[in-house]
Amino acid sequence: MTVLTLAGIAPAWAGNAPSDVLDPTAIFETEKPMLNEHIVVESNVVRLGDLFTNAGTRAEAAVAYSPAAGQRSVLDARWLYRVARAYKINWKPLGATTQVVVERDSISIPQDEIKTQILFALSDQGVSEDMDVELASRFQQVFLPAGNDLTVNVEDINYQERTGRFVATMSAGQAADFTRIRLTGRVFRSVEVPVLRARVLRGDVITKGDVQWIKMKAERVQRDVIVDFEDLIGMTPKRGIRAGSPIRRADVRRPVMVEKNSLVTIFHKVPNLVLTAQGKALQSGSDGDIVQIKNQRSNQVIEAEVIAPGRVAVRSLSDQLAYTLN
Repeated sequence: MTVLTLAGIAPAWAGNAPSDVLDPTAIFETEKPMLNEHIVVESNVVRLGDLFTNAGTRAEAAVAYSPAAGQRSVLDARWLYRVARAYKINWKPLGATTQVVVERDSISIPQDEIKTQILFALSDQGVSEDMDVELASRFQQVFLPAGNDLTVNVEDINYQERTGRFVATMSAGQAADFTRIRLTGRVFRSVEVPVLRARVLRGDVITKGDVQWIKMKAERVQRDVIVDFEDLIGMTPKRGIRAGSPIRRADVRRPVMVEKNSLVTIFHKVPNLVLTAQGKALQSGSDGDIVQIKNQRSNQVIEAEVIAPGRVAVRSLSDQLAYTLN
């Protein structure tokens, strides 16, 4: 990466420094300097003391411009050796791969803040609160030098209601660090959808702790996707469901309390008496489902309501009669 030099220290690069930079009477420092291989600078210049420890009286000398906020530059061995010689620093690179990575101390403007400001600017053009912003894929983070205010402002925005696309000019930073940003993107209607935090396997019961909310484009939410939190609680997947995916109604069911071909207890209430018998389930069923049960004693097939794991109750008059007569 190219490093920009300061006009006053160009000789430090070229090796022919004027007398105000190179002091012929200067002596090497008595305490051996050490190279700092990775530095983070706060100002817009890199100083000699940033590069070397024990740089002596020349430590505050500016030797290069620092990179822009959010970027880095690399100072190679040859350049570092020239600077060391120019400022009488007793240091030599160990090899050609010796280098210093320079980063600018920076802060990043949260993307959510940018989106919020865009939505606010579009509120006068009919964009409602349930809309969301999608920035162009080429968008990169916006960085400012550390110490700046993170506030961004929309200076101008062009919005096409038919397509939802916009072009915005935004500003951020203060004084010398002021910057303008041109952003493009699209506004779309969003909807919150409940999804699983982690994978839930077939037969497991979904609890409140298993569910979280995500925002999706309304146009991508199919009609059979569950959007009500309560429609998931207490349900069980028909097959494993992975985390973060929209859940269709056909993907879940109430927990199975009676398995097909399992033995069940049949309950039949009559005045002042409860009769029971053993039966075989011909269908699987959840709480409240009506399933067919074969009476083990009479082989009569009746319909009964699932009331608990392994238990069913006779409800209809015809089945009550069939149960009683047999």
